[in-house]
Amino acid sequence: MIQKPKGTRDILPDEVYKWQYIEGVVRDILENAGMGEIRVPVFEHTELFSRGVGETTDVVQKEMYTFEDKGGRSITLRPEGTAGVVRSYIENGMASQATPIKLWYEMPMYRYENVQKGRLREFRQIGTEVIGTESYLADVEVISLGAKIFEALNIPNIKLNINSIGCPVCRQKYQEALRDFIRPNLEKYCDTCKTRFEKNPMRILDCKEQKCKEMNQGAPIILDYLCEECREHFEKVKSLLMNLEIPFEIDSSIVRGLDYYTKTVFEFVSEDDGLTVLGGGRYDGLIKEIGGQDTPAVGFAMGVERLLEIFEKYNKDVIEDYNMDLYIATIGEEADLFATRLVMNLRDEGVFVEKDICSRSLKAQFKYADKKKARFVLTIGEDEVKKNYAKLKDMKTGEEVETKLKAEEIFSKLFE
Repeated sequence: MIQKPKGTRDILPDEVYKWQYIEGVVRDILENAGMGEIRVPVFEHTELFSRGVGETTDVVQKEMYTFEDKGGRSITLRPEGTAGVVRSYIENGMASQATPIKLWYEMPMYRYENVQKGRLREFRQIGTEVIGTESYLADVEVISLGAKIFEALNIPNIKLNINSIGCPVCRQKYQEALRDFIRPNLEKYCDTCKTRFEKNPMRILDCKEQKCKEMNQGAPIILDYLCEECREHFEKVKSLLMNLEIPFEIDSSIVRGLDYYTKTVFEFVSEDDGLTVLGGGRYDGLIKEIGGQDTPAVGFAMGVERLLEIFEKYNKDVIEDYNMDLYIATIGEEADLFATRLVMNLRDEGVFVEKDICSRSLKAQFKYADKKKARFVLTIGEDEVKKNYAKLKDMKTGEEVETKLKAEEIFSKLFE
């Protein structure tokens, strides 16, 4: 038997309603903040991610699904959403629209990495991008939307950590100080860190190897090297968060795993397991890097699998499956024909209704209705068709009431 590839999952009908609930809550919050949904291709030219995400990141160096298509072009399944959205922003001339451009997406992503709790090789991600403003107000709006999502989903024990990684000017001074700190022990670092030493030593701080983590203890802090502009920007972010009573902690170790970030970076972390549920930041240089005009932007992304996992921990039985309102059981061909039209009329009224399409016995039909958790069953035979009346049975209480076989009357008895 052919099985699904490692790191993927099937989302079956008896659980997909949970995903739809989560996605619906988040969609309402983001669209209420003026964000429009965008959908971009599953695959892009590899250059988009190597230039946009960064050649020294784990994503580009180790995790991308890259292949050559039949035309000899290097193609990559998207490992994250921002680069593709920015490419679309540039290519479709969205800069001419009213600024800022506020976008959100919900899309599958692909990374070849170790399968772990809350993270698969194919995973779904919800993200936001606010393009065209360098104001600290945009940073705070995006962060506040993240906080609102956890509040709306009743997910407690989430801590907001923030940091600033500066701009290219002040970051250059910091990187030199960081190289001076790392250099005496460079030969002891892993091979990946060694390759990052000259190109982007900040990536070394993001290394997951235990020996590298230990040697990174006591490394210089980026906040001590911020230029005046970046320092002022960060102070305003902190001040407004406090004014809005959004609690946060400063975590100078946050550098995020993608190279395009500048200035504000942030993570919402579950205090239960220490895992990041939502992360993001400002990326003022990305649009220029991949061919657009110099345009500031800020956004975030979160893995839906991890969000759903932590949601279910605190909200058992909050989401109800969309169960069947009515099952129509039939006896005989005449009743079958009548019920088929009645089902269509009821569906036009918005009723979740089914009838037998397998020529089952009456006993088997009731068994099916029970398995499908139908709230009511209406049984129709030839006599019921002639009289235009039938009995509607409540499957929980066993109570039966008579009803005309008219869609309007049945609807009123179902939802009275």
